[in-house]
Amino acid sequence: MEPVFCYESKNFSCVKTVYPLPIRVILYMIFGVIVIVTVCGNLLVTVSIIYFKQLHTPTNYLLASLAVSDFLLGFLVMLPDMIQLVETCWYFGDILCKVHLSFAVMLCTTSIINLSLISIDRYNAVIHPLLYRRKMSGHVVLLMIFFSWSVSGVVGFGMIFFRLNILGIEDFYNFVACEGRCVFLQSGMSSTLSSVLSFYIPGIIMINLYLKIFFVAKRQFLSIHNTTCMTSAQISNNKQAKATKTLVVIMGVFLLCWAPFFLCNIIDPFISYSTPAALFKTILWGGLFNSTLNPIIYAFFYTWFRKAFHLFVSGKVFKDDMSNTSLFVE
Repeated sequence: MEPVFCYESKNFSCVKTVYPLPIRVILYMIFGVIVIVTVCGNLLVTVSIIYFKQLHTPTNYLLASLAVSDFLLGFLVMLPDMIQLVETCWYFGDILCKVHLSFAVMLCTTSIINLSLISIDRYNAVIHPLLYRRKMSGHVVLLMIFFSWSVSGVVGFGMIFFRLNILGIEDFYNFVACEGRCVFLQSGMSSTLSSVLSFYIPGIIMINLYLKIFFVAKRQFLSIHNTTCMTSAQISNNKQAKATKTLVVIMGVFLLCWAPFFLCNIIDPFISYSTPAALFKTILWGGLFNSTLNPIIYAFFYTWFRKAFHLFVSGKVFKDDMSNTSLFVE
């Protein structure tokens, strides 16, 4: 059978894999559900935190920043990548390919930095509760969020548009490049540095902070149960411990989803890019799927998210001012 190309110009066009219609429909349905849950779920988290005044806390501002990055990841990265995955061709042009890849790097980096900032927030809340309000004021948190997005933007767009990711392998890139593909290729140095700086170092820092938090929270829990009276400070410590456990789950899921990709990302350039394309794309989507799981984690652990979801779905927030409604935050 004669090969099918993405574009008529066969000299420069990539070869197109044509899946049977039933398989394409199934793939669009599966990935479409993932994209819809990612976009709508994270949008609901963001809107809920902005709308309900009871949720205006430093920790929730950081959660909103994480939800915004996950929302944009679903809309700007997962949606176009789904089309390329099913159609096996990129039909949106070279400039939009660079923008797409830039947002992919930027939003992944933003998520990692946001999770690092959340671990710092939890560390101060549990380890230094008396100094927490001063250290993690609203202004400080907003500066932290601005830092995470600005640094991520410089890294993402700077790496792609200045071609830093293919520095040293330009000849190889020009040899394998073809019209109709939008693939993020990195040199060995680029993949190692970006993975270590963007994933492994922040991951080690987060694990270290949460281990310290865990041991302190455990001592506080034992102290509470060894007393006959629950003071307001002890109740507050108990709530902080519950909030920390939830955020540990969020961080743990993030590390499990993205670790295979960053491991492969380091190894692939040193094995002559021999990782099968299907395997590489699968573990990439395993990482992207983390943005889908976060709202599900919120729904499972957070009472306020379930209450906010009910108020939005029922339409009550559109009929009356519900911004001061108690959401029973735990």
